Amino acid sequence: MMALLQAGFSEIGGSIMDVSWSDPQADWSSYDAAIIGTAWDYWDRLEEFLATLGHIASATRLYNPLELVHWNIHKTYLRDLEARGAKLIPTLWIDQMTEQKARAAFRDLQSEDLVFKRQIGAGAFDQHRLRAGDPIPAMTHPMMVQPFLPMIETEGELSFIFIDGELSHALIKRAAPGDYRIQSLYGGVETAIVPDGEDVRAARAVLDTLDDTPLYARVDMLRDGEGGLLLMELELIEPYLYPVQGPDIGRLLASAVRKRLAA
Repeated sequence: MMALLQAGFSEIGGSIMDVSWSDPQADWSSYDAAIIGTAWDYWDRLEEFLATLGHIASATRLYNPLELVHWNIHKTYLRDLEARGAKLIPTLWIDQMTEQKARAAFRDLQSEDLVFKRQIGAGAFDQHRLRAGDPIPAMTHPMMVQPFLPMIETEGELSFIFIDGELSHALIKRAAPGDYRIQSLYGGVETAIVPDGEDVRAARAVLDTLDDTPLYARVDMLRDGEGGLLLMELELIEPYLYPVQGPDIGRLLASAVRKRLAA
């Protein structure tokens, strides 16, 4: 990823380097900007992560901004987007999961097949797909619960990557046979696609619900049974932006950063 981004920044006479957010030796004031990307250890170090981002934001420009990070880091942001018109999978929010609450979710969502996800997390860590009657594992974190949608196993999950509000590229992510998790960690495969115009409009409509345009955004969506797209996630903090599937992303990101720094 970094090599592709570096090529884009080099085109405009800039540079980009990979620095760990938790590096105590990092001099953030020496950089024109800091861009959060693939910080995939933050959910179990949340207070430290947010405190560090606050320090970085005081030393240089942070993208995406700290206020947006605080909002997006907790998946209850999806409720805000739904109130603004985004179409979501039906979701229950359970802050203290118990076996009784887990079993009641099957009734409340009218489904025999549910997915339990952490409200703060990523990469399907501590995620459970359960069918009615299955043993209920311990879930010690606030959770969100959704019906399992078979389209994740057939079509897959669609991702739309936007830079400064403009579509960079899109891809479809499919799970390995016998699994439903689309992440490459579990054998998932990503394929670049030329998205249908209506699908792009659906993804862009999610961004349009925000008050300000983020530097980067990944809109993850899943098709419903009627052919429309439902929002899975609006990733504004730690997403992998799939540069292999969108080789122009380095140039687009560099140009967007330069424009913001000049503003």
